[in-house]
Amino acid sequence: MKNIQLFPHHFVAAPTRFFIAMLVCWLSFPSLALSASTAAQDAAFQQNANRALTEMWRQFPEQGVGVGYYKYAQEMTVPDDASRTHAVAFYDRQLAALAKFDPNRLSAANRVDLLLMRNQFESSRWDVIEFKSWRWQPSQYNVGNDFGLLLNTEYAPLETRLRHVMTRLAKVPAYYAAAKDSISEPTLEHTQLAILQNKGALSVFDDDLLKKLKGSKLSAAEKTMFQSRLEKARQATSDFIAYLTELEAKLQSGNARSFRIGRELYAQKFAYDIQSGFSVDELHKRAIAEKASLHDAMEKRARTLWPKYMDAKEMPGDRLIMIRTMIDELATRHTKREAFVETVRKQIPALEKFVREKDLLDQDRTRPLVVREMPRHMRGDGAGASISAAGPYDPKANTYYNVTPLDEMSEAEAASELREYNDWTLQILNIHEAIPGHYTQLVHANKSKSRIKTIFGNGSMVEGWAVFGEKLMLDAGYGNNEDEIWLMWMKWNLRTVVNTVLDVEIQTMNMSKEAAITMMMREAFQEEAEATNKWKRATLNQVQLTSYYNGYAEIVALRDEMRQKQGEKFSVKDFNNQFLSYGSAPVKSIRELMLARMQKI
Repeated sequence: MKNIQLFPHHFVAAPTRFFIAMLVCWLSFPSLALSASTAAQDAAFQQNANRALTEMWRQFPEQGVGVGYYKYAQEMTVPDDASRTHAVAFYDRQLAALAKFDPNRLSAANRVDLLLMRNQFESSRWDVIEFKSWRWQPSQYNVGNDFGLLLNTEYAPLETRLRHVMTRLAKVPAYYAAAKDSISEPTLEHTQLAILQNKGALSVFDDDLLKKLKGSKLSAAEKTMFQSRLEKARQATSDFIAYLTELEAKLQSGNARSFRIGRELYAQKFAYDIQSGFSVDELHKRAIAEKASLHDAMEKRARTLWPKYMDAKEMPGDRLIMIRTMIDELATRHTKREAFVETVRKQIPALEKFVREKDLLDQDRTRPLVVREMPRHMRGDGAGASISAAGPYDPKANTYYNVTPLDEMSEAEAASELREYNDWTLQILNIHEAIPGHYTQLVHANKSKSRIKTIFGNGSMVEGWAVFGEKLMLDAGYGNNEDEIWLMWMKWNLRTVVNTVLDVEIQTMNMSKEAAITMMMREAFQEEAEATNKWKRATLNQVQLTSYYNGYAEIVALRDEMRQKQGEKFSVKDFNNQFLSYGSAPVKSIRELMLARMQKI
């Protein structure tokens, strides 16, 4: 209503003339009127978004800690029926508030934020009420990660953090009691993962924590209380492990719920999680076609490399066997078992240097990346490497590159893992996880003008960018454009494609373990250990494995579209920086924002 101030006297004395004057203003300066209306709606929406986030961290303190918001760091949610009822009420309130905004009256940036918030709250509500993963996935219950974040992130002096931990420790027994009451019809696979990861959680409560306590400035009374609560938390965790172990024995008899969620639930989860421009069937068909295309390209590279490595050895007639033979030969070149994590650590500076020299995108040396061994409470889900990123509220905190060491593997398992992550593939892994992959993307996301786009980020965009980053590096000449690294990248990219095929067919078409392992080893050329881990991962997650190929395909299509539209003005660096500036929004939303920006230029 600010326009009323333009004609205050006319409004009071002659409302008809005021209306005519306003109509003339609207017709003469429509963009001004629309802009004012949009600005008002944007301001109201931003106010609502900020309020929603403030309520969210109070409602879900663990998620707050995860994004670097520590105001409620001492709070801990007990996963009982009451907390789930409160959660659903929170989602309903937020959805009702969002329903008051017309997307067409918001700027493009806020329209995307609205869609992200709506999707997040609808998805979370659906999970509680329809999907009910809290009933059948015991692996959801684990206090290790949250306590690990508080202890390892220097968001406050040690004494403050220890007091936060002490307050939380008091609730651990109630937490695990509620977990036991919540579990109903669990799957065997999620029960086994819960056992493994909760054993890892006990390591968070080990002697190192007592050393920190002893060396702190807490009072003697506080230290005594801390130790008492710590012992009760350890006991509660151990009791939960014993409960799960007994449960596992019962489930082994064949009464376990299937890990397969079926076609209907899968389609719903895919829509919420991936937010794709493709349907499940479209993406599945596209992946199968891409698999065949990669086989054609790999055959050419393998034939070129054959004389260099195989001398006069006869080339197999079966092209898949020929490709596999060539890959197996290259895979004998790898680091040593005991040096695996250190080799990863040493490769990071070279990736930073290459990106800088090729001027592929902006980097920020002030945001540290720390390579570490995968914490024990995070192991066992089939993923050998991951990124634990700093949150948007604490962007200068360390980002951790978690790498699982090979010391607990058998000789055969370690040998298989080293062949899989050979001298070439290990570099591609580091590109994917670190630079310019996940680590770089999440640093950029934390600088987004919109926290919504970072906090409610889209996993397919995140994973798709990491895959896109691999190709970005090779296209720029990384690895000297040698056939070896291209062949190994194609093998790696084939994993991305096959992930989609596997996930859809395992979860919705009853694909057997034997068929899955055969596909991965024969058609994706994976080592047996890698294929076995991927099967395990596919039984523990649903839809997530499709995020890699979906995101990659959408980003490539967007890059090609922008190159075609911009012609000679297209810049690889500008595209990358602009793409990453929108947080972790879905690719289709980033496309909308990039096209809107083009129209303004």
